[in-house]
Amino acid sequence: MPKSNLVTIKTISEYHQIMGHQRQLHPLVSVINLETVHRIPFDKSVKLVYDFYCIALKKNTSLKFNYGQQDYDFNTGTLFFMAPKQVFSFGDNYDTEEKPTGWALLFHPDFLWNTALATAIKKFDFFDYSVNEALHLSDREEATISNIVGMIEQEYESNIDNFSQEIIATQIMSLLNYAERFFQRQFITRKKTNHQVLVQLEQLFATYFDAKEPLSKGMLTVQNVAENLNISPNYLSRLLTTLTGKSTKQFIQDKIIEKAKEQLSTSNLSISEIAYTVGFDFPQSFNKLFKSKTKQTPQEFRASFN
Repeated sequence: MPKSNLVTIKTISEYHQIMGHQRQLHPLVSVINLETVHRIPFDKSVKLVYDFYCIALKKNTSLKFNYGQQDYDFNTGTLFFMAPKQVFSFGDNYDTEEKPTGWALLFHPDFLWNTALATAIKKFDFFDYSVNEALHLSDREEATISNIVGMIEQEYESNIDNFSQEIIATQIMSLLNYAERFFQRQFITRKKTNHQVLVQLEQLFATYFDAKEPLSKGMLTVQNVAENLNISPNYLSRLLTTLTGKSTKQFIQDKIIEKAKEQLSTSNLSISEIAYTVGFDFPQSFNKLFKSKTKQTPQEFRASFN
């Protein structure tokens, strides 16, 4: 049993051996039936890293594991995506006797060589969501994804030939395209969760300005806003674009301009002082942003109230 704090599983073959799965039929791609998982052979303090991609549908289990900054609680129809080199560990209840159902699709980056997917996979930014947001599938969506995985398994269980790699890569691409569609649906349908993110974002800006943090910490960035909300920058931007039509950068800039307008119209602070209170080190940069957003200089905007 590995006892070190971080264990890296480099190959899919090594994964099969450690987990005690059936004989591997393809060295670079595999579909795992999760009902064959009897017990995770690691101490719960161990953190795991795979050197390959993992897409998994886990159902009917109370098993939790820690992934990035959040715990995932897998119920019916929950899909998650993990890219190579991402770290995860099993939660406190990993010893549960309850058997999970579902599947895991594993594929090594080497499998993608000389295929269109080798480049295209980089566009699927839900692999970056991994530390934040799983995909919750409807029954119909789950059937669509599982059918594709079944075709992948059927293909590599057949005689491998010159067409196999391209066919399987195309099927993986199809799975990812469907996942992209379903994630987009999730942004829209998970209104309560998304609304909570917007509320937290508004609270973050209120605290930031009221506490005069710009004077000590500088301007809010996409990265530190996302970190404060415990979600990835890509996920936050996609969420805001769907709900507000604005990217995170645009949303931040609009909040800065909104605060600046308030100070320009209600205070006697100089333009330079206002620039500093909204996070700018240089008033010239503040003036440029303000004019690009309002078609007026700060001085012109203030004069309109006199």
